[in-house]
Amino acid sequence: MDAKQLSQRLATVGQFVPQGARVADIGSDHAYLPANLALNQRISYAVAGEVVKGPFENAQHEIQKLALTALVQARLADGLAAIQPADRIDTITIAGMGGPLIRHILEQGSAQLAGVKRLVLQPNVGEATVRDWLAAHQFKLVAERILAEDGHTYEILVADRVAEPVSYTATETLFGPFLLAEKSPVFREKWQHERQRAQMAVSQMQQAKVVPAEHLAAVQTKINLIEGVLADVGK
Repeated sequence: MDAKQLSQRLATVGQFVPQGARVADIGSDHAYLPANLALNQRISYAVAGEVVKGPFENAQHEIQKLALTALVQARLADGLAAIQPADRIDTITIAGMGGPLIRHILEQGSAQLAGVKRLVLQPNVGEATVRDWLAAHQFKLVAERILAEDGHTYEILVADRVAEPVSYTATETLFGPFLLAEKSPVFREKWQHERQRAQMAVSQMQQAKVVPAEHLAAVQTKINLIEGVLADVGK
């Protein structure tokens, strides 16, 4: 993979960046995503944010190699601190991190979200906590994608800022309202695997000397939700 040929995961994230956007890609690594968008004349400006020096230097090198320094700027900063007011960022992409970390980055960077209209997020795990944050901060899901690549399953959440309150049911928060409506084969496979993992966890907890009743009940509730959705998929 490089800036000219993205992975399916990153290419899908890129599809949801609006034409002409001013984008901040947080945790950009080699800056492959913003560089690709710039090469394809999809964006007007980008910041590639990295908190670790090595990946930041990789991003700088990639941007210079592709002669994109006028369009893409690498910044060494923690989370949304990479964004400056003069950037006038309207779109943020965060891909390849855990859901709790993505949520933390958004929470800590609330000041930098002021002019942002769209978030394109790809959590590796913990998608529900990201959906929960989006709803609580008036970002409404407008699209979701699920895909399998190199033995991993990825979900991409696309949310736009709205004026009205946003709320999702427990089922929508866990599975994703759009993914739930689509019920693709990848979706079904993922949740069959998650049900199996949860059932194993229940079995282990039940064998413990002190059964963690609250946690056990939470996992059992999750299993019930998964079974309900999978039964519905099979109809």
